[in-house]
Amino acid sequence: MNRLRWVGEGDIWELDMSTPVTLEATARAVSNDPLPLGLSRGTRLSRPKQAEFFHRFMATPLIPSFSPLHGGLSLQRVLTFPFPNNWFVSLLGQFDVQRFVSEVKKTEAFVRGSASRLSTLGKHLKDKSLYALGFCSELLLTPEDTLLLSYDTYKCDPNKNPRAKAVFNHKFPLHNLTAEAVWPGLFVDKDGEYWDVPLSMAIDLASLPAESGLSYHLCLHHNTGSPKKFNSDAVEVPPPASLLPGLSLKSAFSYRANMDLWRGITPKLETCKPYDIFLSSPHVSVSGIIGSVMTAAFGENSIRTKLDKDSEGVGGFSLHLPSVNSGVMADALGRASLTAQYGNFQKLFFDLTRFHARLDFPHGLRFLTGATSVAQELLNSRQPSLEAFQRICPEVSVSLQQQIVGPFSLRAESGIQIDLKNTANPVTIHNTVVAIEYALQVLASAKAVAWYSPKQREFMIELRFFEI
Repeated sequence: MNRLRWVGEGDIWELDMSTPVTLEATARAVSNDPLPLGLSRGTRLSRPKQAEFFHRFMATPLIPSFSPLHGGLSLQRVLTFPFPNNWFVSLLGQFDVQRFVSEVKKTEAFVRGSASRLSTLGKHLKDKSLYALGFCSELLLTPEDTLLLSYDTYKCDPNKNPRAKAVFNHKFPLHNLTAEAVWPGLFVDKDGEYWDVPLSMAIDLASLPAESGLSYHLCLHHNTGSPKKFNSDAVEVPPPASLLPGLSLKSAFSYRANMDLWRGITPKLETCKPYDIFLSSPHVSVSGIIGSVMTAAFGENSIRTKLDKDSEGVGGFSLHLPSVNSGVMADALGRASLTAQYGNFQKLFFDLTRFHARLDFPHGLRFLTGATSVAQELLNSRQPSLEAFQRICPEVSVSLQQQIVGPFSLRAESGIQIDLKNTANPVTIHNTVVAIEYALQVLASAKAVAWYSPKQREFMIELRFFEI
């Protein structure tokens, strides 16, 4: 899941996922074949800039987050430096509250209730292992070019290595170009497991998001070093094949079509503007996306060209050349979505109810094989097999948002997994995320989001602009 982004209403490209396990607060999707693409799109507001906004405009001196992989509850504070307007330089600090409380409770003098409790607290506050620091520099080179450099150190965990990142973005009239180097690179797979790749580099060219029509994405990606689980040196399960060392070139093309089934004509209130201009029009609409993806892999990661098959060997086109340690893969993909909204998000109570359902068909050839098999069996008056039905089952995601009062709304997102071979429980709900959103009305379309993931036991507060 993409942590409460209406990705079905934008492009089919995967967005970086928000996570509190690092100071940077993002993780890239593990590339699969054909989906997810493992490609990030455009630029986003960096974590230090989010923290500065919370400090200056939302009276939030400390920003909380929670992750069991990072020790539990933490508090963040950012310090910015006075540089020219085109250069943002910051130092983001994080304090491990949960570990601090645990260490204090272990102190004998504090437990006995002696008069030296204050000095005991001061002694532990000086412990450098409770802190993490992140330096970030964002330079606007030209109106179209930005350069981001970051370096994070994690002294609260001696086993955690420093993390560094360099990102260059250039905006063409109709495209975005991104060049990125991250060491180590943080990735998250479909099961929510985090992986570190010692060095990950990518050059990415993407067409700008469009309401309809053709879009495409080209990415050259190189991994160096053996991937391992985040915060762990144990080799419990093999890493995803796409994270193994090697070079891959991926190209994806898709065509999107939208259609409004109904759009409200009730005039908006003239006395106040909507809390979010992107959520001010009641409507019911459907959209569909079809596309194709081709990947050429060189190196150890090319082994995935012979792994992407179902139990009967049905998958997309693939060619593995072990003699030159390379391979080629290609497949089609599809997506269908439905969005229904009631209310203009202007009134004080219950003026927004929004539902979104998305069906993903990530393996076009597998779907076509299953659909053909089902049709033939029905025409011959025979019962189709469960394997054929399983091939045409989509990956389902649903989201629901409900205004509570004023700019506050409650939102929930879940994935629905269909496994017809599991007769006891063929439908399961997974990757549920719940959130409270606060719309920043003065900024037209911006919101502060506090979300919680029960599966990963992660909590985070972040800021988002112009996202629906």
